[in-house]
Amino acid sequence: MSIDGLSVRVPEKERIGGGAGDLTLVDRLSLRIRPGERVALVGESGSGKSMTARAVLQLDPHLRLSGSVRWKGQELVGSGERRMRTIRGREISMIFQDPMTALNPVLTIGEQVAETLTVHGMPKKKAYARAAEMLDRLRVPKAKERLRAYPGEFSGGMRQRVVMAAALVAGPDMLIADEPTTALDVRVQEQVLDLLEEQSRELDLAVLFITHDLGIVAGLAHRVAVMLRGALVEERTVDDLFACPRHPYTRGLIGSVPRLDADPGIRLKTVADHMSMEGTTSHA
Repeated sequence: MSIDGLSVRVPEKERIGGGAGDLTLVDRLSLRIRPGERVALVGESGSGKSMTARAVLQLDPHLRLSGSVRWKGQELVGSGERRMRTIRGREISMIFQDPMTALNPVLTIGEQVAETLTVHGMPKKKAYARAAEMLDRLRVPKAKERLRAYPGEFSGGMRQRVVMAAALVAGPDMLIADEPTTALDVRVQEQVLDLLEEQSRELDLAVLFITHDLGIVAGLAHRVAVMLRGALVEERTVDDLFACPRHPYTRGLIGSVPRLDADPGIRLKTVADHMSMEGTTSHA
């Protein structure tokens, strides 16, 4: 995927609370994601990470997009909803942050995991067999039996595995993971991340991983792109970024990560603290 100069704006008439002119949420962002590559998009809340992902899949029709998003050589910006429906789920899938809101509580696990396949024309029996296979691959116990269960019968970690199965069942070439472990405890988070990395490697899957947690980035990503207020401020390999961050905001993000050897009696410095010491601001 090649993203060049992508801008995302809220039209003036759609702005909550009024305001003159369009509101820019993402400003001329450019990014490349190669087959089998895991790219992390990081930044604080409101930096534009999730909006970038949603713009790629055109999930918010009221937003105005400009620039270019090319997928397998074809332009997606302006391609229309009909074309995007053939891409979502089948070629590019997305995992959302909270599995409980991503899953419908009144539909069975089987219905929801197999939906992408049945929507694209696969017979129901074959789709359910494929769904069970994917759940088993993601280490959901008694996968075939659990197809008849409902989301409320699963733990948080198992629900996120179901969401992953639904995203991977059609064999996409790219996965967008939007904060997929934020709602999970640390132990379950590690299990889900291990599964995500394993599937990416085995399926040669390109992954755009959206997170604010640099600890996750260090163990998962090949490259890291840092966003600040809708703009990309730094992009480097994960090793280079942690060894020698260039942008003050990146240094602030890394510097604000809690350390095990830190004095518990000293207040943890925020990103803003680090940037103010450099004479810059995260709001500039």
